[in-house]
Amino acid sequence: MIVNNIAIGSDHAGFELKEFIKNYLIDKGININDFGPDSDARTDYADYAHPVASFVEKNNDFLGILICGSGNGINMTANKHQEIRSALCWSAEIAELARLHNNANILVLPARFISNEEAIKCVDVFFNTQFEGGRHTYRVNKISCK
Repeated sequence: MIVNNIAIGSDHAGFELKEFIKNYLIDKGININDFGPDSDARTDYADYAHPVASFVEKNNDFLGILICGSGNGINMTANKHQEIRSALCWSAEIAELARLHNNANILVLPARFISNEEAIKCVDVFFNTQFEGGRHTYRVNKISCK
């Protein structure tokens, strides 16, 4: 993988998938910062999205993964951060385009709507794809409201 540092977090609905992906990445030698939760007890996605997004904003050598049931709530929360380009992905093709064309820095997965196998495909392509730049740079620079 071209990315060696990943921040990860989820809510209760995404806990099982988070643990599955975390173990997969650790086995590949990737440095993981797990922002929680530590169980599948009920939680609120914002309590994990904000810390992961803040960390990724401040640490350019990290990208992130966030997971909740549909992916929507945790994605909306992460995208409140100015330097975050969080992308909700449910297929490897969408994950690749999120990095290639949008320079996404957080991958969001919908735990209730994606298989473990497809989630791993999304993770692999997301963290092995570099931003294409070029005409996309101009567009990506227009995203922030600064």
